[in-house]
Amino acid sequence: MRAKICASEPLNVIEHGKMEPFFLVLARDKKYVDEKIEELENLGVPYLIVCGEKLSHPNVIYRKPSGKYDAINFGYNLVPEYAQIVVLNDVDTKINNLNAALEPFSSEEVAMVFARVAVKLGPQKSFYGFLDSIRRKLLIAASGELMLVRRDVLDKTLPIKSCKAEDSYILFKILELKHKAVFCEKCYVETERTKTAEKEEAYKRKTVAGIYQALAYTNPPRSIKLFYMFLPFVCPLLLVSGKKGFFWMKGIFHGLTDYLRGDRTGVWKTNYLD
Repeated sequence: MRAKICASEPLNVIEHGKMEPFFLVLARDKKYVDEKIEELENLGVPYLIVCGEKLSHPNVIYRKPSGKYDAINFGYNLVPEYAQIVVLNDVDTKINNLNAALEPFSSEEVAMVFARVAVKLGPQKSFYGFLDSIRRKLLIAASGELMLVRRDVLDKTLPIKSCKAEDSYILFKILELKHKAVFCEKCYVETERTKTAEKEEAYKRKTVAGIYQALAYTNPPRSIKLFYMFLPFVCPLLLVSGKKGFFWMKGIFHGLTDYLRGDRTGVWKTNYLD
């Protein structure tokens, strides 16, 4: 059954280049849903929230939690045909400067844009600083908190296979298809992540296992494959960051081990914020 979409007209600034975005928001449960609805209504963008809890709202549709990859596959079938830009957004985020993420689409070469992630507290603040310094030169991973993808290109990448890193899967598939992706730092999302160094191990374990899954399913540029080929050998350098670097390293090794042992599941049940 197709969900009834009730939303305001797209932002006027989005209309340049005749781009019409549609937000597909992923929510494991009802937490933050009310805040996200208010945010998107204020932005004046059409949206659908795929939620792991049943809620009475015309723009929220229920889907039993089976991983973000599954929620994207399911929700994408409900995106209206007019939408030329599909925006994948996590429910627990606050968006800043959305227009900056839309500007690159003025070039027809750009197929995907993903935004910077801003974390105020915890070890992820340091990690994103390190990761972003690499992504300015080499797109080794995407940030699924806010990703914008041209509809005609996303058609070629879906459905996503069972994968814990669905965002990087989409990135790698787009690069495999010889399209251009952009890391936008002017547009950013505020969110919370792990609060302790110990939680970093589980978080990195999940993301690293997912990235190696994504690499197995896709064929990105050789430079990206080489990066992950050598990652296990160079990640001990993270120890210079102290305790958090130690848990980053452990998480990387455990994630790779999970993948090599045959883990191809797309679900990780740990709540990193507990």
